[in-house]
Amino acid sequence: MAEAFRGVGVTRVRDGALVDDVDRAATEEPLEVRLHNRPFAVVMRTPGADRELAAGFLLSERVLKSADDLGTIEYCTDPAAEHPENIVNVKLANGSAETLDQLFAGQRNVTTNASCGMCGRVTIESLKTDGPPLASRWTLPASMLTSVPDRLRQAQAVFDQTGGLHAAGLFTRDGRLVTSAEDVGRHNAVDKVIGRMLMREELPLADHLLFVSGRTSFEIVQKAFLAGIPMVAAVSAPSSLAIELAAEWGMTLIGFLRGASFNIYTHAERVAA
Repeated sequence: MAEAFRGVGVTRVRDGALVDDVDRAATEEPLEVRLHNRPFAVVMRTPGADRELAAGFLLSERVLKSADDLGTIEYCTDPAAEHPENIVNVKLANGSAETLDQLFAGQRNVTTNASCGMCGRVTIESLKTDGPPLASRWTLPASMLTSVPDRLRQAQAVFDQTGGLHAAGLFTRDGRLVTSAEDVGRHNAVDKVIGRMLMREELPLADHLLFVSGRTSFEIVQKAFLAGIPMVAAVSAPSSLAIELAAEWGMTLIGFLRGASFNIYTHAERVAA
């Protein structure tokens, strides 16, 4: 498997002087996701936790509804494949020929880049996710929330080497970090975290909060909703659509979580002063 970062040549400019040096860059490579040996999607990602990434991605695509739908996820064994380490084959537990034909008939543009996980949808309506609003009624203190960024930062080993990866962390209501992931794409990091919990058969995640580096877009809110996560927080700002849908889906959405301050955009009742 490829490394999460690579050595690259760089010319550093310091006080007007140019010096040749070696730096580390986060790896970005394609991951082809196949369903029963049929190409379904190509995701640009940082290698690592590929099986979890595929599981989380297929949950967000509504190919999987729960762990019961998942059969196996294996790396490619085709000797003719040029880069089998960049191909995973997923077999569904209910993977009948009719089911697969229906999935591929409704398939969207299957190439996603590292900055956008939902590009290529055929219609605006296809972005919508059906389901009742999340009903979790627990609360947590603001002081616990403000400790979350540092706890996730301590788990970002590859970021320490490159400075070029996003991270997502799943936390319990008492602030314990359950699992985390790094990737060049924010949505990929979220898929890795959710996919890992899906494979452990621990969805829905009604007693957890999701924290992500960077901003919060619609796709991250949607992924959290499908996993049953009632609270999403981020270092930076949410988009207008993320706010709109979080409000509709009963999710608490928090932005600009830095130091001792943050903004609550929706369902503030889950945060205690």
